[in-house]
Amino acid sequence: MRRFLLALGLLGAAQAQVVIPFWHTAGPPGGAILEEAIRSFHQSQKAYRLEARYVGDYREAGVKLLAALRSGNAPVLFHGELSFLPRLGQERVAVPLDPYLQDLPQDLYPGMMRAVQVQGRTLGLPLGLSVPALYYNKDAFRAKGLTPPRTWAELEAAAAKLTSRTAKGFVVTTDIWAFTTLVMSRGGSLVKDGRPNFTSKEALEALEMLHRMVQRGHAQARNLAEAPYAVADFLRTKAFMGLGPTTALPVVQAQTALPFAVGLAPVPREKEGAVPLSGAALVVLRGATPEQAQGAVAFWRHFLDPKRQAAWVRTTWYLPLRRAAEAELKDFLQDPERRAVFAQAEWGRPWSQDPEVVVWYSYLEEALERSLKQGVRPQVALEEAQKKALAAEGR
Repeated sequence: MRRFLLALGLLGAAQAQVVIPFWHTAGPPGGAILEEAIRSFHQSQKAYRLEARYVGDYREAGVKLLAALRSGNAPVLFHGELSFLPRLGQERVAVPLDPYLQDLPQDLYPGMMRAVQVQGRTLGLPLGLSVPALYYNKDAFRAKGLTPPRTWAELEAAAAKLTSRTAKGFVVTTDIWAFTTLVMSRGGSLVKDGRPNFTSKEALEALEMLHRMVQRGHAQARNLAEAPYAVADFLRTKAFMGLGPTTALPVVQAQTALPFAVGLAPVPREKEGAVPLSGAALVVLRGATPEQAQGAVAFWRHFLDPKRQAAWVRTTWYLPLRRAAEAELKDFLQDPERRAVFAQAEWGRPWSQDPEVVVWYSYLEEALERSLKQGVRPQVALEEAQKKALAAEGR
């Protein structure tokens, strides 16, 4: 009888547990930290259980989520790219989390929370946010007597000196993130008053610089499909500089031995410029119960443990989300290059909080490719993209 009652009690406890289906994008090397956090969360409490599933990179996961939303098979919790968040909010797919976010740790960096707020509502929980870095081949720089460029003019000059018959000074991908970095660093934005701003002075200056470098043979342009080749160009010393998020280097290091010393430096930035905060957040999706939303926030709070945050930062090179983690990262941040790149968080801004960007960005990427790979004049390419974007929203 006692065993029967015990079994009933265990069954009742299992039935009371709130299950949270969770789709995430954390592959190697950060995936191991996330999996450990989930195991630790389950051991620390019995009220909630995450059913985690890896669904690919940001773009692949976004496509899968849209299909799941249409078919009614979406998860409760989604780990998605930041630029996806405003669209989920506009479609009322993301659950506002402000009611569940009382008594947050006082040492959370305010900018990190602003990155997940859209029109005054908190639609996500920051998990991994990064800033861009200028990666460069230290060996090639030493051979030419160069120092990391601090302005875009210095970068152009360095690319010219590094270029040879078999290698380019700089490699650029024609994706919206890389181009946004160039525009924001000049104090500009690709969106103004909720409308595409592709023909702004800053956007034109950025594309003219890239176009000039490609035409002179000092830069190699790669489209999004060729992004792996852009990395290969750098690793095979076919290019000596390139832009990427801070998180790019640990991924490469986990997969291959680097044949030269890699340097990293802050992105050249004008006085009024900013750098894009990119990365991903946890989003609670429409249909979640209040208990599931509470469980998602409880897991995020568990993830904010300073020691876990420190392990996450060391492994992925994402920015720490709270100041308490810095005490665990003193040796990591002693490296002067790493410290200077991470310090860009002071000028970090969300690179997109406009829902229409997910509709527009393909027109801009097409324009970048036409200009850099087909030779179309920058102003013509940007004007064409602007016209298509306005037509897409019926203007």
